[in-house]
Amino acid sequence: MNIICVIPARAESTRFFEKPLAKILGKPMIQWVWEHCMEVTEFSEVYVATDSDKIKDTVEAFGGKVIMTSSDHDTATERLWEVSHKVEADLYVMVNGDEPLLTREAIIQCIPSSIEEGALYVSNLMTDFSNPVEVVDATNLKIVTDANDRCLFISRSPIPYPKGNMDYVYHKFVGVGAFNRKALEFYHNTPRGPIEKIEENDSFRFIENGVPIYYYNCHCKSLSVDNRKDIAGVESYLTSNK
Repeated sequence: MNIICVIPARAESTRFFEKPLAKILGKPMIQWVWEHCMEVTEFSEVYVATDSDKIKDTVEAFGGKVIMTSSDHDTATERLWEVSHKVEADLYVMVNGDEPLLTREAIIQCIPSSIEEGALYVSNLMTDFSNPVEVVDATNLKIVTDANDRCLFISRSPIPYPKGNMDYVYHKFVGVGAFNRKALEFYHNTPRGPIEKIEENDSFRFIENGVPIYYYNCHCKSLSVDNRKDIAGVESYLTSNK
């Protein structure tokens, strides 16, 4: 199976301008992500997909490959869809450019051994919350799956609600997803549904239309960088785990 990795990276974030270029221990965040992705031997190629010449120049300076994409995309998945029309592959693995701690061992867990012919394939990663405060933080997506890892619902609210008891490990979204070309075409050609609009989560493009998404628990350390203050937490973790 031909599998490529795509790291979407945009500069025009209103909350954190040029976030992929933010320095973590002296190195651009996008480089940390790229280096971890390059360790995945299952990938035939690793690309950074961006609409920024500055990001392009930075990535090429440290030896990475870049695919320039439109600046009109509202989501990273739409950017991945564009890449799928430029590079042929059986599976496209998207690794968010703001997940500098993700390692090979975590990333490969969303890669299936095979894909049923004609099927739409979508998988993502999740991990356990380690801090109860994070569960009630609306910036963290909570994932609920069935016994077969199929996603039932995703929310910024704490779900499931602990009415019966507190004996439950909450799971949070990790920024890695795998899609085949058919799934990306479905995504691109399907309008946003009411739940996607309410939650502002494009995974509902599939869930609201009965397309299964599988979430696999990678039991990894995930510290996504949403704003500048998150840099200190990532640097602290990297320094203490050298």
